[in-house]
Amino acid sequence: MTALNVQRAIAAVFVVLGGWALMMPQQVIDLTIRPGIAQGSRLETLAVACFGAQALISGLFTATARFTRTTFLAYGIALVPFFAFNYWFYFVDPVFTTVGLLDLVGNAIMLALCAWGWKLSGPAVPPA
Repeated sequence: MTALNVQRAIAAVFVVLGGWALMMPQQVIDLTIRPGIAQGSRLETLAVACFGAQALISGLFTATARFTRTTFLAYGIALVPFFAFNYWFYFVDPVFTTVGLLDLVGNAIMLALCAWGWKLSGPAVPPA
């Protein structure tokens, strides 16, 4: 596995989840938001579709940019607040269903991939 392949795997997480949100926003709302929270407005559907479109743009950049060791590190650090977001809206202020934790799973996958990409991008250490 190369750092470029790891980078493309990160992009795939964006494309899969973002594509789902863009193409089927109402299904995403129905499956990921607890009953009684969603109001069924057109604005909610639009917001989820826009979220999906933004994720697809992120996937495009991730797939086509040149990630360095620093990029993998910075991206991994940038993911950390999303874990707090997922925790808060599942345990503290319950908004997400168990299916809604797919966002947490996606973030965990991307964090692990960032660590892997960082390691693969590192300077070669000569054997001792």
